[in-house]
Amino acid sequence: MAGQYLRGALVEFMESFPLPVPNVILFQYNPETMTHTWTPAKSGGSNVPGQSPSNPLAITGQPEESFSFNLFMDSNDTIADGSAVTAGLAELSGVYPRLAALEMLLFPTAPPGGGLVGSVSSALGITSAPSPTYVPAAQLPTVFFVWGPGRIAPVRITALTITEKLYDGTLLNPIHAEAQVSLKVLTQADVQWIQGALGTVASAAITYMNGLREALAIANLANSVESIAGMLPV
Repeated sequence: MAGQYLRGALVEFMESFPLPVPNVILFQYNPETMTHTWTPAKSGGSNVPGQSPSNPLAITGQPEESFSFNLFMDSNDTIADGSAVTAGLAELSGVYPRLAALEMLLFPTAPPGGGLVGSVSSALGITSAPSPTYVPAAQLPTVFFVWGPGRIAPVRITALTITEKLYDGTLLNPIHAEAQVSLKVLTQADVQWIQGALGTVASAAITYMNGLREALAIANLANSVESIAGMLPV
C-alpha cells in the first residue's frame, strides 16, 4: 500500500493572508536512486606569474548543491489503493493531475496587481504611475524538497522531463509516466529575495539542514578515530 511508508514530496508555498498556503505534491513512489551533486565554490586564489601568490584555498561564496531523480506515476495503483476521491480522480484524469502539479512549479506566480484584477484595470485605462525602481514581472514559486526529517531544503526546479508511456482509451489521459526532476538547493544568498514569512521559513530550513550536516559530521569523528588508531606511530 502506498500510504504505509514515509514518502518524499515537493511542497509549493503560495502567498495568502495571514499565512502562506502549502500545495503538497507527494511522491506516489519514492525514487529508488537519487543523485546528490556538489559543485565546489569558485577559488579566490591565483598564481599568475609576476604577481604576489594568493591563498589557493581561498574561495568566494558557498558550494552549490543539487539533486536529481526519477519519479514514477501509475494511475492503476492509485485506483486500486487510493481513497474514493483520489481513485475517482485517477479514473477520470489518469496521472495528469500529478504531472500538471509538477509542471506548474516551473511557472512564475502572478505579480502584485496582476491576474484578473490587473487585466481589468489595464483594459479600463486605470494604471498607476511608473515605479522609479525595477520590479520583476513575476517570480517562481517557493518550493521545498522534503526527503525525511534530515532534508528539508528550499529549491528551484532546474529541469523537468516527462515521459508518458501509457494512455487511457477514452480521453487519452496518461495513465503511466516517468518524470526526471533536477533541483538546485537555494543558499542564504538566494533566499534573501524571498519576501515575507516565506523568506523566514526558507532561511530557517537552510540553517536547520546545515546544522544537522555539521552535527552528523562531528558524529563521524568516532569512526575516524577508530579507523586511524592502528596507523598512528604512537
